[in-house]
Amino acid sequence: MDMETYSLLRSFADSWGLLAMTAFFVGVVIWVLRPGARREQDDAASIPFRHDDRPAPADRSET
Repeated sequence: MDMETYSLLRSFADSWGLLAMTAFFVGVVIWVLRPGARREQDDAASIPFRHDDRPAPADRSET
């Protein structure tokens, strides 16, 4: 890779790459904090406790 290509890619990464990563971060934050997200977050948080009404098998090699 010659120095001119490196400089071009480096300047792209410094400016547009940073802008793209910042936009992605802001988008993720907005997605998580949107009004309808509470129900999905509560559902995901309860996944480990969904089958608490019955115990796990004693020996997993039997299943």
